[in-house]
Amino acid sequence: MALVKKGSRLMNVNGTAYRWRLRGRPTYDQGLVRSPLTYAVERADTPGTTLVVTTNQPHPSNWFGTQGSPILPAQVADSIRTALTDGWSPESPGSPFRLDQSAGFVSSH
Repeated sequence: MALVKKGSRLMNVNGTAYRWRLRGRPTYDQGLVRSPLTYAVERADTPGTTLVVTTNQPHPSNWFGTQGSPILPAQVADSIRTALTDGWSPESPGSPFRLDQSAGFVSSH
Protein backbone atom coordinates (compact mmCIF):
# COMPACT_ATOMS: atom_id res chain seq x y z
CA MET A 1 0.00 0.00 0.00
CA ALA A 2 1.47 3.33 -1.04
CA LEU A 3 1.78 6.23 1.37
CA VAL A 4 -0.32 9.31 0.87
CA LYS A 5 1.98 11.87 -0.73
CA LYS A 6 0.35 14.84 0.98
CA GLY A 7 2.24 15.51 4.19
CA SER A 8 5.02 13.06 3.41
CA ARG A 9 8.69 13.98 3.34
CA LEU A 10 11.41 12.84 0.99
CA MET A 11 14.87 11.82 2.11
CA ASN A 12 17.89 10.06 0.67
CA VAL A 13 19.55 7.19 2.55
CA ASN A 14 22.59 5.47 1.06
CA GLY A 15 21.73 6.77 -2.42
CA THR A 16 18.09 5.65 -2.36
CA ALA A 17 15.11 8.01 -2.13
CA TYR A 18 12.51 7.25 0.55
CA ARG A 19 9.23 8.90 1.51
CA TRP A 20 8.15 8.98 5.16
CA ARG A 21 5.05 10.24 6.91
CA LEU A 22 3.62 10.66 10.41
CA ARG A 23 -0.08 10.11 10.90
CA GLY A 24 -1.65 13.55 11.38
CA ARG A 25 -4.31 12.54 13.87
CA PRO A 26 -3.56 10.11 16.67
CA THR A 27 -5.28 6.75 16.91
CA TYR A 28 -7.53 6.38 19.95
CA ASP A 29 -4.79 4.71 22.01
CA GLN A 30 -2.20 7.27 20.85
CA GLY A 31 -4.58 10.07 21.83
CA LEU A 32 -4.83 8.58 25.31
CA VAL A 33 -1.02 8.08 25.43
CA ARG A 34 -1.53 4.33 25.79
CA SER A 35 0.53 3.55 22.70
CA PRO A 36 3.46 5.39 21.09
CA LEU A 37 3.78 7.34 17.88
CA THR A 38 4.34 5.38 14.67
CA TYR A 39 5.42 6.49 11.24
CA ALA A 40 5.62 4.83 7.84
CA VAL A 41 8.42 4.72 5.27
CA GLU A 42 8.56 3.48 1.67
CA ARG A 43 10.83 3.76 -1.34
CA ALA A 44 9.91 6.87 -3.27
CA ASP A 45 10.48 5.47 -6.77
CA THR A 46 9.12 1.92 -6.47
CA PRO A 47 6.90 1.50 -3.41
CA GLY A 48 6.80 -2.09 -2.20
CA THR A 49 6.77 -3.21 1.41
CA THR A 50 6.06 -0.37 3.82
CA LEU A 51 8.21 0.03 6.91
CA VAL A 52 6.19 0.86 10.04
CA VAL A 53 8.33 2.23 12.88
CA THR A 54 7.01 2.31 16.44
CA THR A 55 8.83 5.00 18.42
CA ASN A 56 9.21 5.58 22.15
CA GLN A 57 7.49 8.99 21.91
CA PRO A 58 3.85 9.98 22.43
CA HIS A 59 1.93 11.29 19.43
CA PRO A 60 2.38 15.10 19.36
CA SER A 61 -1.40 15.60 19.05
CA ASN A 62 -2.31 13.45 22.05
CA TRP A 63 -5.28 14.63 24.09
CA PHE A 64 -3.39 15.16 27.35
CA GLY A 65 -0.65 17.46 26.09
CA THR A 66 2.06 14.96 26.99
CA GLN A 67 5.28 16.26 25.49
CA GLY A 68 7.60 14.19 23.38
CA SER A 69 10.60 14.88 21.20
CA PRO A 70 10.09 15.59 17.51
CA ILE A 71 10.97 12.84 15.04
CA LEU A 72 14.00 14.12 13.15
CA PRO A 73 15.09 13.05 9.66
CA ALA A 74 18.32 11.64 11.13
CA GLN A 75 16.25 9.30 13.33
CA VAL A 76 14.21 8.19 10.34
CA ALA A 77 17.41 7.52 8.37
CA ASP A 78 18.77 5.45 11.28
CA SER A 79 15.52 3.48 11.42
CA ILE A 80 15.71 2.81 7.68
CA ARG A 81 19.29 1.53 8.01
CA THR A 82 18.32 -0.67 10.97
CA ALA A 83 15.32 -2.11 9.11
CA LEU A 84 17.43 -2.84 6.03
CA THR A 85 19.95 -4.66 8.24
CA ASP A 86 17.07 -6.57 9.90
CA GLY A 87 15.76 -7.80 6.53
CA TRP A 88 13.36 -5.15 5.22
CA SER A 89 13.11 -5.37 1.41
CA PRO A 90 11.46 -2.07 0.45
CA GLU A 91 11.26 -2.90 -3.27
CA SER A 92 9.38 -6.20 -2.76
CA PRO A 93 5.61 -6.34 -2.30
CA GLY A 94 4.29 -7.77 0.93
CA SER A 95 2.95 -7.11 4.39
CA PRO A 96 4.32 -4.13 6.31
CA PHE A 97 7.71 -4.64 7.96
CA ARG A 98 7.49 -3.57 11.60
CA LEU A 99 10.40 -2.06 13.47
CA ASP A 100 9.73 -1.69 17.20
CA GLN A 101 11.80 1.05 18.84
CA SER A 102 9.37 1.63 21.69
CA ALA A 103 11.71 0.64 24.53
CA GLY A 104 11.36 3.29 27.19
CA PHE A 105 7.83 4.42 26.24
CA VAL A 106 5.79 5.13 29.35
CA SER A 107 2.02 5.08 29.07
CA SER A 108 0.64 8.15 30.84
CA HIS A 109 -2.91 7.01 31.43
